[in-house]
Amino acid sequence: MDLTEKQIDSELIYDGDFLEVRKDSVMLPDGSTSSREYLTHPGAVAILALLDNGNLVMERQYRYPPRQEFIELPAGKIDSDEDILITAQRELLEETGYLASEWIHLTTAWPCIGYADERMEYFLARGMTHHGSKLDEGEFLEVFELSLDEALEWIRLGKISDSKTIVGLFWLEKYLKDWQ
Repeated sequence: MDLTEKQIDSELIYDGDFLEVRKDSVMLPDGSTSSREYLTHPGAVAILALLDNGNLVMERQYRYPPRQEFIELPAGKIDSDEDILITAQRELLEETGYLASEWIHLTTAWPCIGYADERMEYFLARGMTHHGSKLDEGEFLEVFELSLDEALEWIRLGKISDSKTIVGLFWLEKYLKDWQ
């Protein structure tokens, strides 16, 4: 059975600096019609930056929509027509001050498929050297080291609750244990 929904028309509801909100009319697989409201997002990268001592480079940052601090992987938005590896390298340096000599693309995940077209590209970065961070204007965060075992425990305890970070840490655990 073909489950594809075919776009009939599309209306731009909101056009912001970062996100768009769209409302589309679609034809469903059975021929009936419905509407779909969703956010368009340029996509993002998340970096599992593994230091030579085995620790990960992590960040603590305040996130306005939920109005709380989160422990996260270094991550950032893909600029228009930017190669995802370039995005990952840029974001790692800007946010943490690290450069990596080895990059491995781990996976692509879609965090919000019910209401957004955002995709998250995950990279493992190794061979780290510190060069000093260059945060974007208006960006404030704390960079620190954390072992993978402690990070996984922090997930269990609820200290790490950001979904992109949870997905990335579980992928890294599996990669290091079974796929290397």
